[in-house]
Amino acid sequence: MTSTFSSTVAISLGALVPKEEQIEMEGVVTNTLPNTTFKVKLDNGYEITAHISGKMRKNYIRISTGDRVKVELTPYDLTKGRITYRER
Repeated sequence: MTSTFSSTVAISLGALVPKEEQIEMEGVVTNTLPNTTFKVKLDNGYEITAHISGKMRKNYIRISTGDRVKVELTPYDLTKGRITYRER
């Protein structure tokens, strides 16, 4: 009985928590790191560490050095991001 109550509370609390605003930018992959992590140089000159989003990983989209990508940054840590799109 306790597990049903706690899962109901977790679901209802999860619905109340808003998703934070993502900052979307573009850049070029400069270096490949382990575990599908990359160094990306943004158009504004900053270099960040980014990983592949789940949909890109699921669809086996390959990223290599020199590819132009779209990156989502959180407002909490502007040095890390998620690669959401690879331009052709």
